[in-house]
Amino acid sequence: MADILWHDRKRHLGLPLSFTKYSMSADRLFVETGFLNLTQNEVRLYRILDLQLKRSLGQRIFGVGSIYVSSSDKNLGTFEIRNIKNSANVKEMLSVQVEQQREAKRVVGREYMGGDMDFEDDNDEA
Repeated sequence: MADILWHDRKRHLGLPLSFTKYSMSADRLFVETGFLNLTQNEVRLYRILDLQLKRSLGQRIFGVGSIYVSSSDKNLGTFEIRNIKNSANVKEMLSVQVEQQREAKRVVGREYMGGDMDFEDDNDEA
C-alpha cells in the first residue's frame, strides 16, 4: 500500500467505535468497511469533482464533521466521509491533493466532469 498521508475512523459520540476506516495516499482515497467481511473501495483523487464540509451542532460538540465527496468513480460516486476528527483540515488537505493530482495527470475539465478519462497529450489540441 502507498504511503498514507491521513487516516481516521468513523466516530460515534466522538469516539472511534466503528468498523469504517478512511485513509488517503498521495493519489487515492480509501474507504474500508466491515468487520468479518471487509470491503475496500478507492477513488483516484483526480476523479473527485467536489468537496463539501458539513458539521451539525452535535458534530461540533463532539469535535467531528463530515465531508461530502462527489466523484466520477463508478463504484463510489457520491459518498460521505462521516464523523471524522479535524474535518476542516482534512477537507483542505484533500482539496490540495486533488488539485495536485489533476495537474500531475494533466486532467482537463471535460475529463473529470464525466467525459473520457484519457489523459491529455502535449500534442493534442482541444
